[in-house]
Amino acid sequence: MPVPTPETQPHFDAAARGELKIQRCLDCGSPFFYPRPCCPFCASDALEWITASGRATLYSYTINHRPAPGFEQEAPYAIAVVQLAEGPRMMANIVGIDNTPDNLVLDMDLQVTFEQRGDVTIPQFMPARTEAG
Repeated sequence: MPVPTPETQPHFDAAARGELKIQRCLDCGSPFFYPRPCCPFCASDALEWITASGRATLYSYTINHRPAPGFEQEAPYAIAVVQLAEGPRMMANIVGIDNTPDNLVLDMDLQVTFEQRGDVTIPQFMPARTEAG
């Protein structure tokens, strides 16, 4: 499980409240993820935390059949890169769907959900709900 650091603690605190927080540079305006002390685009340290919409699309994935310790009951599971509606990409698991190539369609609409894992809450993504269901 991830261990929060001073840079990532606000992200994990927000996740525990059911919010997806990412950083944005106050100088160049670029949102980014993973949390860090300076902007990866312009190197400014003038940053703010913003609440992301929680909407994303599936950018890439791999299906893991050999689970890491603590995930034995969940295999196979998808380790995915999702593209947030705000622009940044982040790694997460895909939940709420059988993790098969037929179900994991690139560019599919996703929405964030949160899962308690030990002492931390982590963002996961699931297929977005449609108007019909």
